[in-house]
Amino acid sequence: MKRKNSFKTWMIICTVILAASAVLALCAGQYQVPIDQVISILMGKGSTLQNASKVILQVRLPRILFSMLAGAGLAASGTAFQSLFSNPLATPDTLGTANGASFGAALGILLGFSSAGIQFSAMFFGILAVLLVFAVTRTPSSSNSHSIIMVILAGLVISSLFSALVTLVKYVADPNDILPVITFWLMGSFSSVTFKSLQLGAPLILIGICILFLLRYRLNAMSLSNDEARSLGINLSLNRGILIVCASAITASVVAVCGVIGWVGLLIPHIARMLFGNDNRRVLPASIVFGAGFLLITDTIARCVSNAEIPVSILTAIIGAPVFILLLRRTGGIQV
Repeated sequence: MKRKNSFKTWMIICTVILAASAVLALCAGQYQVPIDQVISILMGKGSTLQNASKVILQVRLPRILFSMLAGAGLAASGTAFQSLFSNPLATPDTLGTANGASFGAALGILLGFSSAGIQFSAMFFGILAVLLVFAVTRTPSSSNSHSIIMVILAGLVISSLFSALVTLVKYVADPNDILPVITFWLMGSFSSVTFKSLQLGAPLILIGICILFLLRYRLNAMSLSNDEARSLGINLSLNRGILIVCASAITASVVAVCGVIGWVGLLIPHIARMLFGNDNRRVLPASIVFGAGFLLITDTIARCVSNAEIPVSILTAIIGAPVFILLLRRTGGIQV
C-alpha cells in the first residue's frame, strides 16, 4: 500500500512538473513572451505585447498540446506492444503503421491534396497496414503459440512493403518542388500543427490512450504464456485485438499530423520500468506522463536552439540513442 501511494505521489509531482513545463514552453521561442503575459493570455485577459496573443494561442498552444499528446500516445503504444509481444525492442511501428501512414502522406503530397486530405490519406494507409497484417496472419490473436511471432513477421513484411512504396513516391516526385516537401515531412516536425489538425488527430489518440489505460491491468497477463493467460480468465483474442487496434490507431494519427517520430515508444517504457518495476499498472501511466514530457522538451529545443527549426525526430534520435545505451549499461540488459 505504501509503495502504491508513493507511485501516486510521484505521478502527481510529475504531472505538475509537466504542466509547468508546458507553460514555460509557451514562453520560449524566437519571440519570447514573459510568463506573466502568457498566464494573462491563457486566462483570457490578453497581453500588452503586440502579437503575443496570436503567437501563444494560434501558433504555440496547439503545437505544445499535440507534442504532449503525441509523446503520451507513442509511449503508451510502445508499452503495449512490448508487453503484448514480450519483446523489449517492440515499437509503435512494429506492425508497419508508421510506414503505411508515411506512404499515405507522401502519396497525398504527390497528388496535391490539401493539408486535411494528406492527414486523412496518412491515417487511412496507416490503418490499412494493420489490416493487411491481420489479413496475412488470418488469426493474429489466436491461441496458437506461434501467432505472436507470425504477427511480428507479418508486420516486418508490410512495413518493408510500404517503405518501398514511399521510396517509389519519392523517386517519381518532382525533385525541385514535391520531393523536398515529402523529405521534410518524413523527418517529423510539429511546425505545421494547428488547431484544425489537432482536432483531426487528437480524438483517435485520446481514445486509444484511454482504452490502453483501462486495459493496463490486462497487459501483465498478455505477457504470460497462452495457457497461463487463459487460466486467469483472459479472452486473448479480444484483448490482443483491442490492444493492437488502439496502439496502431494512435501511431497512425500521430504520423498523419506530424510525420515519423522515433525512439519515444522504445525508450520511454524502459525508463518507466527502470524507475517503477515491470508492473504495467504503473509502467503505462508513467510512460504516458514521461512520453508527454519528453516530446514537449524535445520539440521546445527543436524550435528554440536555432533560427532554422530542427526536425524533432532528429533530436529524439540524438537524445534517445545515448540514453538507451546508458540504460543498457546500468541495468545490464532490459526486461519486459
